[in-house]
Amino acid sequence: MTADESMKTRGLRITAFLALQSTTVGILAVAVLVDMGERMAERFLPIYILALGGGALAIGLLQAMDNLLSALYSFPGGYLSYLVGAKRALLIFNLVAMTGFALVIVIPAWQAVLAAAVLFISWSAISLPAIMSLIYNALPRGKRTMGVSMHSLARRVPMALGPLIGGQFIALWGERTGIRLAFGAALAMTVVALLLQQVLIRDDGGGGRQAARVAAAQKKGGALITPAAAFGPNPEKSIRKLLRRMDPALKRLLVTDILIRFCEQIPYAFVVVWCMKTIADPVTALQFGVLTTVEMATAVLVYIPIAYLADQTTKKPFVLITFVFFTLFPLALLYSRSMEWLTAAFVLRGLKEFGEPTRKALIMDLAPDDSKAGMFGLYYLIRDVFVSVAAFGGAFLWELSPQTNLVAAFLFGVIGTAGFALFGRDIATPESA
Repeated sequence: MTADESMKTRGLRITAFLALQSTTVGILAVAVLVDMGERMAERFLPIYILALGGGALAIGLLQAMDNLLSALYSFPGGYLSYLVGAKRALLIFNLVAMTGFALVIVIPAWQAVLAAAVLFISWSAISLPAIMSLIYNALPRGKRTMGVSMHSLARRVPMALGPLIGGQFIALWGERTGIRLAFGAALAMTVVALLLQQVLIRDDGGGGRQAARVAAAQKKGGALITPAAAFGPNPEKSIRKLLRRMDPALKRLLVTDILIRFCEQIPYAFVVVWCMKTIADPVTALQFGVLTTVEMATAVLVYIPIAYLADQTTKKPFVLITFVFFTLFPLALLYSRSMEWLTAAFVLRGLKEFGEPTRKALIMDLAPDDSKAGMFGLYYLIRDVFVSVAAFGGAFLWELSPQTNLVAAFLFGVIGTAGFALFGRDIATPESA
Protein backbone atom coordinates (compact mmCIF):
# COMPACT_ATOMS: atom_id res chain seq x y z
CA MET A 1 0.00 0.00 0.00
CA THR A 2 1.38 3.37 -1.03
CA ALA A 3 1.60 6.37 1.28
CA ASP A 4 -1.28 8.07 -0.56
CA GLU A 5 -3.45 4.97 -0.28
CA SER A 6 -2.61 4.69 3.42
CA MET A 7 -3.60 8.32 4.04
CA LYS A 8 -6.81 7.83 2.09
CA THR A 9 -7.65 4.72 4.13
CA ARG A 10 -7.02 6.57 7.39
CA GLY A 11 -9.15 9.45 6.18
CA LEU A 12 -12.02 7.10 5.34
CA ARG A 13 -11.76 5.50 8.77
CA ILE A 14 -11.86 8.87 10.50
CA THR A 15 -14.87 10.07 8.50
CA ALA A 16 -16.65 6.76 9.15
CA PHE A 17 -15.87 6.98 12.88
CA LEU A 18 -17.22 10.54 13.00
CA ALA A 19 -20.31 9.59 10.94
CA LEU A 20 -19.42 12.08 8.20
CA GLN A 21 -21.02 11.76 4.78
CA SER A 22 -22.70 14.13 2.33
CA THR A 23 -25.92 14.71 4.26
CA THR A 24 -24.30 15.03 7.68
CA VAL A 25 -21.61 17.38 6.32
CA GLY A 26 -24.37 19.53 4.80
CA ILE A 27 -26.21 19.62 8.11
CA LEU A 28 -23.02 20.61 9.93
CA ALA A 29 -22.35 23.42 7.43
CA VAL A 30 -25.85 24.83 7.91
CA ALA A 31 -25.55 24.59 11.70
CA VAL A 32 -22.22 26.43 11.75
CA LEU A 33 -23.22 29.25 9.41
CA VAL A 34 -26.73 30.00 10.65
CA ASP A 35 -25.78 29.65 14.31
CA MET A 36 -22.59 31.70 13.85
CA GLY A 37 -24.58 34.65 12.56
CA GLU A 38 -27.25 34.31 15.21
CA ARG A 39 -24.85 33.86 18.14
CA MET A 40 -22.85 36.95 17.21
CA ALA A 41 -25.85 38.97 18.38
CA GLU A 42 -28.27 36.68 20.26
CA ARG A 43 -26.22 36.36 23.46
CA PHE A 44 -26.14 40.17 23.74
CA LEU A 45 -29.85 40.76 23.05
CA PRO A 46 -30.59 41.44 26.76
CA ILE A 47 -27.90 44.16 26.73
CA TYR A 48 -29.31 45.50 23.43
CA ILE A 49 -32.82 45.65 24.90
CA LEU A 50 -31.50 47.61 27.90
CA ALA A 51 -29.66 49.98 25.55
CA LEU A 52 -32.89 50.59 23.61
CA GLY A 53 -34.86 51.42 26.77
CA GLY A 54 -36.35 48.03 27.65
CA GLY A 55 -36.23 46.62 31.19
CA ALA A 56 -36.03 43.31 33.06
CA LEU A 57 -39.57 42.31 32.08
CA ALA A 58 -38.78 42.84 28.40
CA ILE A 59 -35.73 40.59 28.79
CA GLY A 60 -37.83 37.99 30.59
CA LEU A 61 -40.46 38.19 27.86
CA LEU A 62 -37.77 37.62 25.22
CA GLN A 63 -36.57 34.46 26.98
CA ALA A 64 -40.13 33.27 27.59
CA MET A 65 -40.85 33.76 23.89
CA ASP A 66 -37.76 31.75 23.02
CA ASN A 67 -38.99 28.79 25.04
CA LEU A 68 -42.64 29.12 24.08
CA LEU A 69 -41.84 29.48 20.39
CA SER A 70 -39.45 26.54 20.66
CA ALA A 71 -42.39 24.57 22.01
CA LEU A 72 -44.89 25.78 19.43
CA TYR A 73 -42.45 25.44 16.53
CA SER A 74 -41.06 21.97 17.27
CA PHE A 75 -44.14 19.98 16.32
CA PRO A 76 -44.99 22.08 13.22
CA GLY A 77 -41.33 21.76 12.26
CA GLY A 78 -41.69 17.99 12.24
CA TYR A 79 -45.06 18.23 10.47
CA LEU A 80 -43.71 20.49 7.72
CA SER A 81 -40.85 18.04 7.24
CA TYR A 82 -43.48 15.35 6.68
CA LEU A 83 -45.39 17.48 4.18
CA VAL A 84 -42.56 18.79 2.01
CA GLY A 85 -39.50 16.79 3.08
CA ALA A 86 -36.78 17.72 5.56
CA LYS A 87 -34.51 19.33 2.97
CA ARG A 88 -37.21 21.69 1.66
CA ALA A 89 -38.35 22.38 5.23
CA LEU A 90 -34.83 23.55 6.16
CA LEU A 91 -34.92 25.95 3.21
CA ILE A 92 -38.17 27.48 4.48
CA PHE A 93 -36.88 27.74 8.05
CA ASN A 94 -33.77 29.61 6.91
CA LEU A 95 -35.82 32.09 4.87
CA VAL A 96 -37.96 32.83 7.92
CA ALA A 97 -34.87 33.44 10.07
CA MET A 98 -33.44 35.80 7.44
CA THR A 99 -36.62 37.88 7.59
CA GLY A 100 -36.19 38.26 11.35
CA PHE A 101 -32.56 39.34 11.01
CA ALA A 102 -33.59 41.97 8.48
CA LEU A 103 -36.23 43.43 10.82
CA VAL A 104 -33.69 43.98 13.61
CA ILE A 105 -31.34 45.70 11.16
CA VAL A 106 -34.00 48.03 9.77
CA ILE A 107 -35.87 48.96 13.00
CA PRO A 108 -33.68 49.85 16.06
CA ALA A 109 -36.34 49.50 18.80
CA TRP A 110 -36.70 46.92 21.56
CA GLN A 111 -40.29 46.25 20.49
CA ALA A 112 -38.98 45.40 17.00
CA VAL A 113 -36.47 43.02 18.58
CA LEU A 114 -39.31 41.12 20.26
CA ALA A 115 -41.30 41.03 17.01
CA ALA A 116 -38.30 39.85 14.97
CA ALA A 117 -37.49 37.22 17.59
CA VAL A 118 -40.69 35.44 16.58
CA LEU A 119 -38.96 34.72 13.26
CA PHE A 120 -35.35 33.96 14.17
CA ILE A 121 -34.87 33.14 17.84
CA SER A 122 -36.25 29.59 17.63
CA TRP A 123 -34.59 28.51 14.38
CA SER A 124 -32.92 25.61 16.17
CA ALA A 125 -36.23 24.35 17.58
CA ILE A 126 -38.19 24.45 14.35
CA SER A 127 -35.38 22.87 12.35
CA LEU A 128 -34.31 20.22 14.88
CA PRO A 129 -36.97 17.56 14.10
CA ALA A 130 -36.05 17.73 10.41
CA ILE A 131 -32.33 17.56 11.21
CA MET A 132 -32.78 14.61 13.59
CA SER A 133 -34.82 12.78 10.96
CA LEU A 134 -32.16 13.39 8.30
CA ILE A 135 -29.40 12.15 10.61
CA TYR A 136 -31.31 9.03 11.65
CA ASN A 137 -32.22 8.18 8.06
CA ALA A 138 -28.66 8.72 6.83
CA LEU A 139 -26.80 6.72 9.51
CA PRO A 140 -26.90 3.14 10.85
CA ARG A 141 -28.07 2.55 14.42
CA GLY A 142 -24.59 2.26 15.88
CA LYS A 143 -23.60 5.69 14.52
CA ARG A 144 -26.67 7.76 15.35
CA THR A 145 -25.47 9.09 18.70
CA MET A 146 -22.20 10.04 17.00
CA GLY A 147 -24.16 11.79 14.24
CA VAL A 148 -26.24 13.72 16.78
CA SER A 149 -23.07 14.53 18.72
CA MET A 150 -21.30 15.85 15.62
CA HIS A 151 -24.28 18.13 15.01
CA SER A 152 -24.16 19.32 18.62
CA LEU A 153 -20.38 19.76 18.40
CA ALA A 154 -20.65 21.76 15.17
CA ARG A 155 -23.25 24.04 16.77
CA ARG A 156 -20.86 24.72 19.67
CA VAL A 157 -18.28 26.21 17.30
CA PRO A 158 -20.47 29.25 16.52
CA MET A 159 -21.67 29.29 20.11
CA ALA A 160 -18.04 29.67 21.13
CA LEU A 161 -16.84 32.08 18.44
CA GLY A 162 -20.07 34.01 17.77
CA PRO A 163 -20.22 35.88 21.11
CA LEU A 164 -16.48 36.53 20.91
CA ILE A 165 -16.88 38.19 17.51
CA GLY A 166 -20.09 39.90 18.64
CA GLY A 167 -18.26 41.26 21.68
CA GLN A 168 -15.63 42.72 19.36
CA PHE A 169 -18.38 44.34 17.25
CA ILE A 170 -19.74 45.98 20.41
CA ALA A 171 -16.25 47.08 21.47
CA LEU A 172 -15.71 48.75 18.07
CA TRP A 173 -19.16 50.19 17.30
CA GLY A 174 -21.06 50.24 20.61
CA GLU A 175 -23.99 48.28 21.94
CA ARG A 176 -26.59 49.55 19.44
CA THR A 177 -24.70 49.77 16.14
CA GLY A 178 -22.45 46.79 16.89
CA ILE A 179 -25.35 44.42 17.43
CA ARG A 180 -27.18 45.62 14.32
CA LEU A 181 -24.01 45.04 12.28
CA ALA A 182 -23.79 41.55 13.80
CA PHE A 183 -27.30 40.84 12.52
CA GLY A 184 -26.17 41.99 9.08
CA ALA A 185 -23.41 39.38 9.21
CA ALA A 186 -26.00 36.80 10.31
CA LEU A 187 -28.11 37.57 7.26
CA ALA A 188 -25.15 37.08 4.93
CA MET A 189 -24.11 33.78 6.55
CA THR A 190 -27.63 32.38 6.27
CA VAL A 191 -27.60 33.07 2.52
CA VAL A 192 -24.42 30.99 2.20
CA ALA A 193 -26.02 28.25 4.31
CA LEU A 194 -28.98 28.13 1.93
CA LEU A 195 -26.70 27.49 -1.01
CA LEU A 196 -24.63 24.81 0.74
CA GLN A 197 -27.58 22.83 2.06
CA GLN A 198 -29.07 22.57 -1.42
CA VAL A 199 -25.81 21.17 -2.77
CA LEU A 200 -24.73 18.83 0.04
CA ILE A 201 -27.89 17.44 1.66
CA ARG A 202 -29.43 14.53 -0.22
CA ASP A 203 -33.14 14.77 -1.02
CA ASP A 204 -35.15 12.75 1.52
CA GLY A 205 -38.10 11.97 -0.70
CA GLY A 206 -39.79 15.36 -0.84
CA GLY A 207 -42.63 14.76 1.62
CA GLY A 208 -44.60 12.35 3.75
CA ARG A 209 -46.51 10.47 1.07
CA GLN A 210 -43.44 9.56 -0.93
CA ALA A 211 -41.44 8.89 2.25
CA ALA A 212 -44.19 6.55 3.43
CA ARG A 213 -43.90 4.53 0.22
CA VAL A 214 -40.12 4.37 0.60
CA ALA A 215 -40.48 3.33 4.25
CA ALA A 216 -42.86 0.53 3.26
CA ALA A 217 -40.36 -0.67 0.66
CA GLN A 218 -37.60 -0.72 3.30
CA LYS A 219 -39.71 -2.09 6.15
CA LYS A 220 -37.50 -5.14 6.72
CA GLY A 221 -34.32 -3.16 7.16
CA GLY A 222 -36.00 -0.54 9.30
CA ALA A 223 -33.32 1.95 8.35
CA LEU A 224 -35.54 4.76 7.14
CA ILE A 225 -37.35 6.86 9.72
CA THR A 226 -40.37 8.85 8.55
CA PRO A 227 -42.97 10.82 10.48
CA ALA A 228 -45.66 9.73 8.03
CA ALA A 229 -47.34 7.28 10.38
CA ALA A 230 -47.30 9.82 13.19
CA PHE A 231 -48.82 12.74 11.35
CA GLY A 232 -51.47 12.34 8.69
CA PRO A 233 -53.94 14.99 7.58
CA ASN A 234 -54.95 16.31 11.03
CA PRO A 235 -52.11 17.53 13.29
CA GLU A 236 -54.37 17.86 16.37
CA LYS A 237 -55.39 14.22 16.14
CA SER A 238 -51.74 13.38 15.53
CA ILE A 239 -50.71 15.00 18.82
CA ARG A 240 -53.27 12.94 20.75
CA LYS A 241 -52.15 9.84 18.88
CA LEU A 242 -48.51 10.48 19.73
CA LEU A 243 -49.33 11.14 23.39
CA ARG A 244 -51.03 7.75 23.63
CA ARG A 245 -47.98 6.12 22.08
CA MET A 246 -45.39 7.87 24.28
CA ASP A 247 -43.32 5.36 26.22
CA PRO A 248 -43.67 5.70 30.04
CA ALA A 249 -39.88 5.97 30.26
CA LEU A 250 -39.96 8.87 27.82
CA LYS A 251 -42.64 10.57 29.95
CA ARG A 252 -40.42 10.27 33.03
CA LEU A 253 -37.48 11.72 31.11
CA LEU A 254 -39.73 14.56 29.95
CA VAL A 255 -40.87 15.50 33.48
CA THR A 256 -37.34 15.55 34.89
CA ASP A 257 -36.04 17.40 31.84
CA ILE A 258 -38.69 20.10 32.40
CA LEU A 259 -37.45 20.60 35.97
CA ILE A 260 -33.83 20.79 34.80
CA ARG A 261 -34.79 23.36 32.16
CA PHE A 262 -36.46 25.41 34.89
CA CYS A 263 -33.03 25.43 36.52
CA GLU A 264 -31.42 26.56 33.27
CA GLN A 265 -33.98 29.05 32.00
CA ILE A 266 -34.89 30.97 35.17
CA PRO A 267 -31.51 32.78 35.07
CA TYR A 268 -30.57 32.20 31.40
CA ALA A 269 -31.36 35.62 29.92
CA PHE A 270 -29.86 37.38 32.93
CA VAL A 271 -26.47 35.64 32.93
CA VAL A 272 -25.04 38.33 30.63
CA VAL A 273 -26.64 41.04 32.79
CA TRP A 274 -25.11 39.48 35.94
CA CYS A 275 -21.68 39.41 34.32
CA MET A 276 -21.73 42.85 32.64
CA LYS A 277 -23.98 44.94 34.91
CA THR A 278 -24.60 43.38 38.35
CA ILE A 279 -21.41 42.12 39.96
CA ALA A 280 -18.93 44.41 41.71
CA ASP A 281 -16.22 43.77 39.11
CA PRO A 282 -18.21 43.57 35.83
CA VAL A 283 -16.74 42.21 32.61
CA THR A 284 -16.77 43.85 29.17
CA ALA A 285 -18.70 42.54 26.15
CA LEU A 286 -15.47 41.09 24.75
CA GLN A 287 -14.68 39.38 28.06
CA PHE A 288 -18.18 37.90 28.11
CA GLY A 289 -17.47 36.57 24.62
CA VAL A 290 -14.32 34.95 26.02
CA LEU A 291 -16.38 33.35 28.81
CA THR A 292 -18.77 31.90 26.25
CA THR A 293 -15.82 30.59 24.24
CA VAL A 294 -14.50 28.88 27.38
CA GLU A 295 -17.92 27.33 27.94
CA MET A 296 -18.23 25.96 24.41
CA ALA A 297 -14.62 24.79 24.21
CA THR A 298 -15.27 22.74 27.34
CA ALA A 299 -18.40 21.27 25.76
CA VAL A 300 -16.58 20.40 22.53
CA LEU A 301 -13.83 18.52 24.40
CA VAL A 302 -16.30 16.08 25.96
CA TYR A 303 -18.68 15.47 23.03
CA ILE A 304 -16.89 12.84 20.93
CA PRO A 305 -15.58 10.56 23.72
CA ILE A 306 -18.96 10.65 25.49
CA ALA A 307 -20.82 9.93 22.23
CA TYR A 308 -18.58 6.91 21.63
CA LEU A 309 -19.08 5.56 25.15
CA ALA A 310 -22.85 6.15 25.06
CA ASP A 311 -23.17 4.27 21.75
CA GLN A 312 -21.21 1.35 23.25
CA THR A 313 -22.74 1.21 26.73
CA THR A 314 -25.80 2.77 28.40
CA LYS A 315 -27.21 6.29 28.36
CA LYS A 316 -28.65 7.04 31.83
CA PRO A 317 -25.34 7.77 33.62
CA PHE A 318 -24.36 10.36 31.01
CA VAL A 319 -27.73 12.10 31.16
CA LEU A 320 -27.66 12.08 34.98
CA ILE A 321 -24.19 13.66 35.10
CA THR A 322 -25.45 16.32 32.71
CA PHE A 323 -28.33 17.12 35.05
CA VAL A 324 -25.87 17.51 37.94
CA PHE A 325 -23.86 20.11 35.99
CA PHE A 326 -27.05 21.98 35.05
CA THR A 327 -27.91 22.14 38.75
CA LEU A 328 -24.54 23.38 39.96
CA PHE A 329 -24.12 26.28 37.49
CA PRO A 330 -26.53 28.85 39.03
CA LEU A 331 -24.98 28.21 42.45
CA ALA A 332 -21.49 28.68 41.05
CA LEU A 333 -22.57 31.86 39.27
CA LEU A 334 -23.98 33.25 42.52
CA TYR A 335 -20.51 33.18 44.08
CA SER A 336 -18.63 34.37 40.97
CA ARG A 337 -17.95 38.11 41.17
CA SER A 338 -14.85 38.54 39.00
CA MET A 339 -13.49 37.35 35.64
CA GLU A 340 -11.38 34.65 37.31
CA TRP A 341 -14.28 33.04 39.17
CA LEU A 342 -16.63 33.53 36.23
CA THR A 343 -14.19 31.58 34.06
CA ALA A 344 -14.43 28.62 36.43
CA ALA A 345 -18.23 28.91 36.48
CA PHE A 346 -18.38 28.89 32.67
CA VAL A 347 -16.19 25.78 32.54
CA LEU A 348 -18.85 24.17 34.72
CA ARG A 349 -21.52 25.52 32.39
CA GLY A 350 -19.72 23.88 29.46
CA LEU A 351 -19.68 20.55 31.28
CA LYS A 352 -23.49 20.63 31.42
CA GLU A 353 -23.37 19.67 27.73
CA PHE A 354 -21.71 16.41 28.83
CA GLY A 355 -24.66 14.20 27.94
CA GLU A 356 -26.96 16.47 25.93
CA PRO A 357 -26.48 14.59 22.62
CA THR A 358 -27.00 11.37 24.57
CA ARG A 359 -30.29 12.73 25.92
CA LYS A 360 -31.45 13.55 22.38
CA ALA A 361 -30.44 10.10 21.21
CA LEU A 362 -32.29 8.60 24.20
CA ILE A 363 -35.46 10.43 23.13
CA MET A 364 -35.12 8.93 19.66
CA ASP A 365 -34.43 5.46 21.11
CA LEU A 366 -37.61 5.64 23.19
CA ALA A 367 -39.74 6.95 20.30
CA PRO A 368 -41.63 4.53 18.00
CA ASP A 369 -39.69 3.56 14.89
CA ASP A 370 -42.35 4.91 12.54
CA SER A 371 -42.72 8.33 14.19
CA LYS A 372 -39.37 9.48 15.53
CA ALA A 373 -39.46 13.03 14.10
CA GLY A 374 -43.04 13.48 15.29
CA MET A 375 -42.35 12.19 18.81
CA PHE A 376 -39.18 14.30 19.02
CA GLY A 377 -41.18 17.39 18.07
CA LEU A 378 -43.96 16.55 20.55
CA TYR A 379 -41.41 16.07 23.36
CA TYR A 380 -40.03 19.57 22.78
CA LEU A 381 -43.52 21.02 22.34
CA ILE A 382 -44.57 19.83 25.80
CA ARG A 383 -41.26 20.61 27.48
CA ASP A 384 -40.84 24.15 26.21
CA VAL A 385 -44.45 25.21 26.83
CA PHE A 386 -43.86 24.54 30.53
CA VAL A 387 -40.35 25.99 30.51
CA SER A 388 -41.50 29.26 28.93
CA VAL A 389 -43.36 29.96 32.18
CA ALA A 390 -40.11 29.58 34.11
CA ALA A 391 -38.25 31.87 31.72
CA PHE A 392 -40.76 34.68 32.18
CA GLY A 393 -41.03 33.99 35.93
CA GLY A 394 -37.27 34.44 36.12
CA ALA A 395 -37.78 38.14 35.34
CA PHE A 396 -39.99 38.60 38.42
CA LEU A 397 -37.48 36.66 40.55
CA TRP A 398 -34.70 38.89 39.18
CA GLU A 399 -36.65 42.00 40.15
CA LEU A 400 -36.90 40.62 43.71
CA SER A 401 -33.14 40.12 43.62
CA PRO A 402 -30.59 38.41 41.36
CA GLN A 403 -29.71 36.12 44.28
CA THR A 404 -33.34 34.94 44.59
CA ASN A 405 -33.34 34.10 40.89
CA LEU A 406 -30.18 31.96 41.10
CA VAL A 407 -31.14 30.10 44.29
CA ALA A 408 -34.60 29.23 42.90
CA ALA A 409 -32.94 27.86 39.75
CA PHE A 410 -30.61 25.68 41.84
CA LEU A 411 -33.51 24.18 43.83
CA PHE A 412 -35.38 23.17 40.67
CA GLY A 413 -32.20 21.49 39.45
CA VAL A 414 -31.89 19.46 42.65
CA ILE A 415 -35.46 18.17 42.31
CA GLY A 416 -35.06 17.28 38.63
CA THR A 417 -31.75 15.49 39.13
CA ALA A 418 -33.05 13.46 42.06
CA GLY A 419 -36.17 12.54 40.07
CA PHE A 420 -34.18 11.23 37.12
CA ALA A 421 -31.77 9.34 39.37
CA LEU A 422 -34.71 7.53 40.98
CA PHE A 423 -37.10 7.05 38.06
CA GLY A 424 -35.10 7.45 34.82
CA ARG A 425 -34.77 4.40 32.58
CA ASP A 426 -31.45 3.03 31.40
CA ILE A 427 -31.07 2.05 27.72
CA ALA A 428 -28.43 -0.36 26.50
CA THR A 429 -27.28 -0.63 22.91
CA PRO A 430 -27.72 -4.01 21.17
CA GLU A 431 -23.97 -4.62 21.44
CA SER A 432 -23.92 -4.10 25.21
CA ALA A 433 -27.30 -5.59 26.04
